[in-house]
Amino acid sequence: MKKIWAVLRPALWCFMIMTLLLGVIYPTVITGIAQIAFPKQANGSIITVSSHDGTEKEIGSAFIAQEFTSSRYLIGRPFGTANLSPVNDEQNKAVQQRIKWWYDFDAENSAVIPLDLVTTSGTAADPNISPEAADYQVTRIARARNMTENEVKQIISRYTSRRLLGFWGEPAVNVLKVNLALDGLI
Repeated sequence: MKKIWAVLRPALWCFMIMTLLLGVIYPTVITGIAQIAFPKQANGSIITVSSHDGTEKEIGSAFIAQEFTSSRYLIGRPFGTANLSPVNDEQNKAVQQRIKWWYDFDAENSAVIPLDLVTTSGTAADPNISPEAADYQVTRIARARNMTENEVKQIISRYTSRRLLGFWGEPAVNVLKVNLALDGLI
């Protein structure tokens, strides 16, 4: 029994110390730093708008996609949870259905549909689309809202992120922010 306890005691102490250190202290410190340094991001980058009575209303997160299907709005990537191979028959059928949907939805637009409008993202909740995908939709949105194409493009440009340091990543348009701006809410 003494031999077992001699082996178990250091293991239990190590377990308790590591649990306290990595399960309590470290997360508390990191959360505290995040709340001080980046409070908006640490709390989900929630977008709020002022209502008519002066109260703030939470609309959504800038980091999680929301589905828009009206011709008045910028439409993001399709939602989907299955990450299928590009050569998978199900993936090909889904892409063909989405292409048909786009041509039926905006019959006046005969341009090539950007890939990110017919394929899901790896996260299935990507809030952004490419500038090309946004540009593809400008004429429809302008027509549906009785705006000029230039007005719509200016709003899209305002919510387009650029490459980090000029070379890292790809430019992206935040769909929710553009749609809120189109409605005059932000």
